[in-house]
Formats: sequence, structure tokens, C-alpha cells
Amino acid sequence: MSYQFSELSALYKSTLLENVIPFWETNSLDWSHGGYFTCLDREGKVYDTDKFIWLQNRQLWTFSMLYNRLDKKESWLKIAHHGAKFLAEKGRDSEGNWYFSLNQAGEPLVQPYNIFSDCFAAMAFSQYALASGETSAQEIALQAYKNVLRRQKNPKGKYNKTFPGTRNLKSLAVPMILANLSLEMDWLLHSEQLEEILDNTVQEIMTDFIDPELGLMYENVTPDGSFMDCFEGRLINPGHGIEAMWFVMDIARRRQDTKLINQAVDIMLNILNFGWDTKYGGIYYFLDLKGHPPQQLEWDQKLWWVHLESLVALAMGYGLTQRAECWQWYQKVHDYTWQHFPDSDNGEWFGYLNRRGEVLLNLKGGKWKGCFHVPRGLYLCWQQFSDSATNK
Repeated sequence: MSYQFSELSALYKSTLLENVIPFWETNSLDWSHGGYFTCLDREGKVYDTDKFIWLQNRQLWTFSMLYNRLDKKESWLKIAHHGAKFLAEKGRDSEGNWYFSLNQAGEPLVQPYNIFSDCFAAMAFSQYALASGETSAQEIALQAYKNVLRRQKNPKGKYNKTFPGTRNLKSLAVPMILANLSLEMDWLLHSEQLEEILDNTVQEIMTDFIDPELGLMYENVTPDGSFMDCFEGRLINPGHGIEAMWFVMDIARRRQDTKLINQAVDIMLNILNFGWDTKYGGIYYFLDLKGHPPQQLEWDQKLWWVHLESLVALAMGYGLTQRAECWQWYQKVHDYTWQHFPDSDNGEWFGYLNRRGEVLLNLKGGKWKGCFHVPRGLYLCWQQFSDSATNK
């Protein structure tokens, strides 16, 4: 099927504003204890009240971002403030490290073992500071960002369960999130610091994690960027690789670096060709570089965020390069995504499908899925196609 940019723009806009955001506005606010419920069933009913810091901060980011970039709706700012107040009071330990999860009342459940809690706190409070003008929010954002910089070489610190020295590996997740996070923080950072961090993260992503022969992205490599032939070393995470490539494209667009844009597009297309399920359609969750059985038992599931990030990357890649292969892949991924993930009866999107594309879990939110990838993907694709329609 052939798509018009104006039609796509309208589809993404209406789905975001009339379907997805209302679902979270209606169902996720915890007016009793603060923060947000993310464990929502198909109809939006709460089935667990634990609060996961990643998702609390991601929802704070979403509503702050919409307020900043789309419409100064007081209801959106109120929802953002509701989350920011809870997180500022409950989200960190005495040393300023962000917990992984809390109970409904905000009492800690899981220690601050994960650097990504701090990453999403920095993202969220940066956007919220812009929306609210609160100096304290700026301070929280910068403190969390400094935590990320301090811990990037040893993300789990004392909570790292691997034995030191035997198999030292570094993860793509750290530089890729730092690249995106730093752009989110640009208004709070000195330009020299920002450019240095962007230089370093792009260099690391595009050098250490890329297989030079296959043009694929490893999930884990040795500290010097070498391949290690083991479960972790052979792991290909298509969604992460593709998401990393649109982060790189975003930086390259800012710098008007055409060579880097095309390099990122090349790798994105390589990953899609490697990660696409030719039998049932959709993008695999995990794959082994050499075709061995993956360690992750959920390897063949089809996940919402993988497909949304691919749509963002393909729309961006096509907008920047006009390369036909980007548009062909966009339409292919669009058809699969829109046929399988949206819930036409109850709103929002399913998150987890089996390999055949059947709904595996009919939740709308849980421990990992919240108010982030769907609205962010819809917003970014809407903006991309709106610009493309205007410039056509």
C-alpha cells in the first residue's frame, strides 16, 4: 500500500491525542499517594500498584514534553507536576541515586542498581524544568545527569553480579542512551561539554559496537571494542541497534553531517534485513549473530517498542536521505505494526506478541511498558510526516 505524508501525519496525530494520551490521563494517575500507575490491564484497570522509577520518569517526561513542544495545556502540566512531586520526594536514596522500584506509597522496594533510573530522571526533570520553570527541577536533572556520567564506566557499581576480570564487557545501552539524554539536556549544559560528550558517544557507538563486515550492531563488546564469542558477545538486539541509529541521525542532523547520517541509515537497514522474520513478519526481539540458539527464551517475541523505534528511525532516515530503501522498509514495518499492536476496542497498544503476531500479554502497561515509547513514537512520526508533507 502506498501512503501519503499528510495521511500518515493525520493518523499519528489523531492516535496520539485522541487515543493514547487520553488512556493514560484517565487511568494512570494515583491521586492518593502520588505518581503514576503503570500496571494497567487491557481496559486500563490497575492490576498492580508497584511503581517503577524508569516508567514514573518516562511518564513525567512525556507530559512535560507535550506541554513544551505541542500545547500549553494546564492539564498536562498538572499531570507532570503530580509525578515530579512524588519522584522528588520518594525516588532517590540519601546519596541521590535513583531506586529501581517503590511500593504504592513510595517506599523503596529495589535498590538503585541501575544507571537507567538516573538517565530517565535526568531526561524527565530536564523537560519538567522547562515546563514548570522550577529551579529545583533543574537541579534534580543536573544531579541525575552527573550520576550517569560518573557511573557510565561501571553502570551497576556495587550491584554488579559478574565476577571481575574474567569476561569484561560493555553494553551498547550506555552510550546510546547517553547520546539521546545529552541532547535532551542541551539547554542545561555548557556547549563545550555537550559537544565533547556527543563526540565521544557517537565515536564509541559507531566504532566499538559495529561489526565491520556485516554492518550490524553488537549489544556487548569488550572494553576496547573487540568481539567476544559467547552468548553476550554474539547477541544482536535489533530494536536497540535501530533506536541507537536514530539517536545518531538526530545528532548528525544537528551537525549537518551527511556522511554520518548515511552511515547510520546503512546500519539501520542492515539490522532490519537481519532481524526481520521472513515467515511471520515483524522484527525479532533477540538474535544470535551466528544463528545459535539465543540465551533469551523470549527471543522470537514481537515487541511494541522495537517496531515503534523502527518507524521513527525509518521516517527520519527517509526524511533526511530520500533513499528508496528507507521508504520501502517504512511501509513494510508500518503495515505490520498498525495491523498488530493497536487495540481498537480499548485504546492504547498491546506490547507483547508471540512470533506469529498474536497478542501474548493483553496488558497496556507493566514493569517495562508505560507511557513512553508509544506516545514518543507517535509524536516523532507525526512531526516527521507533517514536515515532509509541508516540504513536498
